[in-house]
Amino acid sequence: MKLQDVFKLSGMPTHTFVKPTEYLRLSVALDTPGRGVIIEGPSGIGKTTSVIKALSELGIHKETEILSARKSKDLIRISEILQLSDFGMVVIDDFHKLNRETQEAYANLMKVLADEESSDAKIVLIGINKAGQPLLDMARDLRNRIDLIKFESNPEEKVLQLLELGEQALNIDIAIKTQISQQSEGSFHIAQILAHRACILSEFSFKQETQVKINTSFETVKGAILDELSLSFYDLAKKFCTGQRVKKGSRAPYLHVLNWLSQDPEWSINIRNTLSQYPQHKPSVGQIIDRGHLRDHLDACLELDEVVHYDDDSSIISIEDPKFYYYIKNMSWSNFARNIGFPSIEFKFKYDFALSFAGAQRPLAEEVFNKLSVNEFGVFYDHNEQHRILAESVESYLAPIYASESRFVVTLLSKEYPQRIWCKFESEQFRGRFGTNSVIPVWYPDNYPGFFDLTSGVGGLSVDSSLPISEQAELIAKILINKIAETRTEDVGHGDISESPADTVVA
Repeated sequence: MKLQDVFKLSGMPTHTFVKPTEYLRLSVALDTPGRGVIIEGPSGIGKTTSVIKALSELGIHKETEILSARKSKDLIRISEILQLSDFGMVVIDDFHKLNRETQEAYANLMKVLADEESSDAKIVLIGINKAGQPLLDMARDLRNRIDLIKFESNPEEKVLQLLELGEQALNIDIAIKTQISQQSEGSFHIAQILAHRACILSEFSFKQETQVKINTSFETVKGAILDELSLSFYDLAKKFCTGQRVKKGSRAPYLHVLNWLSQDPEWSINIRNTLSQYPQHKPSVGQIIDRGHLRDHLDACLELDEVVHYDDDSSIISIEDPKFYYYIKNMSWSNFARNIGFPSIEFKFKYDFALSFAGAQRPLAEEVFNKLSVNEFGVFYDHNEQHRILAESVESYLAPIYASESRFVVTLLSKEYPQRIWCKFESEQFRGRFGTNSVIPVWYPDNYPGFFDLTSGVGGLSVDSSLPISEQAELIAKILINKIAETRTEDVGHGDISESPADTVVA
């Protein structure tokens, strides 16, 4: 008996198969004629293995067609089945990889088969966590016509059972099996990897006649695994977090998405829902979702598509590879952020910049907003937040943004500025911030400051009216980006980056 035959690094387990909690329900669902089945859950917890084992126990494995949405030759067959009627039982693994049109077609087909109680056709779909939600969104009346079985992360006792089966097969005693069961993130696959490495580090590779004690420490095993995973996944994590390129001083929206994903026990998050827990990141993370930047970024990198799946319609992002999850779960995020060009992953202000201007200057304000946003900064610009302001007290909504929630207030000071009611209101909120190096005046030629003006003596910018608006905005945005990038570095150096917005309120 060889080590690699027991604690398998890939493929179907033979000696270490453990029935998950949902196994009986799965078996009954597979044995019910016509009624479709959707099986979802994190990668590496045994969904596909359980389906194959259950089909074998039911005696229908050989007559079941098993396809994968990852295989190009299977995609042809997956399309053909939609045109057939009596195709028997078909299992489609990784169905979340199918395009939207094909998913919708299968949702409709499952409704028809359930209503007809067909004995000649049955669809079983297997996908990652929350993969069934898009199907249910497409066909609301599908929910009562299928069995939706959610595989959760495996409890520690199930993982421990797997390890004990491996011990029996190899005649060994793994001293750290309890730690492995506790720290494998509920993944059978990760548990196999950790147990396999523990044996290798103890120079054990095949069954002995007398029991062998595996005494390697858990920290040694974990360190060896993470070092190995780093070779495969460091560059991938970096590609995800930097977007198309590292943007100077950026709020690192992609990094925050991956960091939130690493903390979720289901290996899957709805980004829009998660943003409600981190409102300070709505301006930056919200931009990469609303403008399709996240979708474009993942489409441009096929390597990322192997480890992360993102559904643009539902805003659900999930981990595909359990090893990738284990890596990002256990790496040092503060060191990682610094190494790839971000001083910190903590930001004490909701916005990097809040724009204050009179209506006549909106064209320039909008261009500045667009150029800062594309560089992944959080910018308060009223037109971009109209949906949030609706039904709110406008004064109550705006006051904290200008008083304390923005790192810098950028004021476009034209001759119209002092004459506008809202400009007067906004300036009253940030008036107390003069002297705190957080107000950046941008003067128009017709409104340079007088001797007693509060902005007199404050470093600011001047508008060159001879330049096109786009070019002028580019110059202003470039200087603002340099300023915020330098400020981020200084904040980290002074240990100020973790302060909360409440700590910065000016009386």
